[in-house]
Formats: sequence, structure tokens, C-alpha cells
Amino acid sequence: MEFDPAALRRKLKWAMAAYATLGVLAWLTLDGLLLYAVLLFLAALALRSWTAVRREELD
Repeated sequence: MEFDPAALRRKLKWAMAAYATLGVLAWLTLDGLLLYAVLLFLAALALRSWTAVRREELD
């Protein structure tokens, strides 16, 4: 299978958009400790996705 960086970047953009959408929905509907836990979890997923794409690009 051949590596396609454009397709990987496109998938990353969609993933980041989904994380942002979920973050906005959490911000509007949750409060307190649960809100911060969900936002932290989404930020961790976004960071993990970004690092995985960067690692693939560098290899």
C-alpha cells in the first residue's frame, strides 16, 4: 500500500473538525468537572491524532 500524505491530511482535518464540534457541544451542554474531563479527553485525542499524522509524514 502506497502512502498518500494528502489523504492523511484530509482525514486529520475531518477528525479535528469532529473533535471541535464535540467540544462545542460539550461546552454548551455540560458543566463542572464533567465538562473539563470531556474537554481534556477531546484535547488528548486531537493531540494523539496530530502526532500520529506527523509521525507518518516524517517516516
